[in-house]
Amino acid sequence: MMRDVTTYYLEMKSASSLNAIGESNGLQIHECEIKQFQFNKFLYQLVGKDWEWIDKLSWPDEQWKAYAENDNLRTWIAYYKGSPAGYYELQQQNGGDVEIAYFGLAPKFIGRGFGGYLLSQAIKSAWKMKGTQRVWVHTCTLDHPGALKNYKARGMEVYRVETE
Repeated sequence: MMRDVTTYYLEMKSASSLNAIGESNGLQIHECEIKQFQFNKFLYQLVGKDWEWIDKLSWPDEQWKAYAENDNLRTWIAYYKGSPAGYYELQQQNGGDVEIAYFGLAPKFIGRGFGGYLLSQAIKSAWKMKGTQRVWVHTCTLDHPGALKNYKARGMEVYRVETE
C-alpha cells in the first residue's frame, strides 16, 4: 500500500535569520575538498538508507561522477571520534540560490544532539558561498521525524507544501 508523502520546501533569505547552535558536542566538520564521487555515494547510502533515499541508488558511476564532482556541488563531512557521523551537500544554483541538497546523520549518531549543530554549520557554509541570496532545502514525511522541526528551529521558513 502506498502512503501519502508530504514534501516541505523551506528557505532562508537572510544570514541574520539563522538561529545557530554553537555547541558541537565533539562533532568535527571538514569540507571534502578533493571530490570523489564514490565517497558521496557511500554517504548517501549510509545516511539515507533508513529514510528511503532511493532516487540515486540505480545511478551508474558516470552519473554519480557528473553529480558529485561538478563545480557547483560542495560536500562537508561530520566526524565523531574519527568516524563519519553525517554530511551535507550544498549545490550552488542560478540566481544566488544555494540548496542544501543532502543533509543527515548516520544511524549510530542520531539522537546525540548533533543535528542542530550540523544544520547550523550547513547554513553558515551556504551563506559563505559567493553570491548567496537564499538558502533552501526540502524535506518530507519519509525523513527523520525531527528534520522539519530542526529546519524551522534554525530559522528556515516553509514556502511550499506538496502531498503525493
